[in-house]
Amino acid sequence: MHLLSALDTSTGIVLAQVTVDTKSNEIPAFTPLLDAVERVLGNLDGVLFVADAPHTQTSHAEQITARGAHLFLQAKGNQPTLFTQLKTLPWAQVPVGDRTRDRGHGRTETRTVKAVTPHTPGGIAFPHAQQAVRITRTRTTGGKTSRETAYLITSLPAADAQPTDLQHWARAEWLIENQVHNVRDVTFREDQHQARTGTGPAVMATLRNTAIGWHRINGETNIARANRRADRRSDDLIQAVTSSYPNMQ
Repeated sequence: MHLLSALDTSTGIVLAQVTVDTKSNEIPAFTPLLDAVERVLGNLDGVLFVADAPHTQTSHAEQITARGAHLFLQAKGNQPTLFTQLKTLPWAQVPVGDRTRDRGHGRTETRTVKAVTPHTPGGIAFPHAQQAVRITRTRTTGGKTSRETAYLITSLPAADAQPTDLQHWARAEWLIENQVHNVRDVTFREDQHQARTGTGPAVMATLRNTAIGWHRINGETNIARANRRADRRSDDLIQAVTSSYPNMQ
């Protein structure tokens, strides 16, 4: 079963998830997911949606902005006009806005962000896009260096989205893989579970999301360790959940 989820990157909590039709793809599932997130939050004013390239759709952009939210989306081959425009901008003339360097596990990664507001007639070839962004990732592992360049657009103007912000938001998209999908696969062994028919997989995914979210809001960074502690002290967990329930919205 294919599920599409929305993660609150500030808390690590999955706000909503919807089932993707087996005969379709994620794109038609976007509107139901957006509706679900809006119901949870009450409104979408000021919310920034970060998504990968398949969701760089004009209809998605119109829906997001119509609800008072903002977008930060990657451009690839599914939007060829936009991708070509972004790729051919005079990036050599644009100063580096932010650069970070990480080391770990025998690898060094440098991420460089450039952002520009084009003043060409018509601006950026995508609805509501204010800034064009280029992020270059350079990785060195075992003496071998590779480079990857990503082109993105955001509906936020430069005054509200500086390169340091763009760097942070771009990396936040990875959190749904690291904090949710990887934990469900590795810690909860989701792929080995036998519930594979009807609503069973979606229900189990919801329960796993709930457990992960509960541990996250209680400051846990190691979900496997938190699960073991909860197993040993299940009465404490039940008491904590039931005593806080009347105050939950």
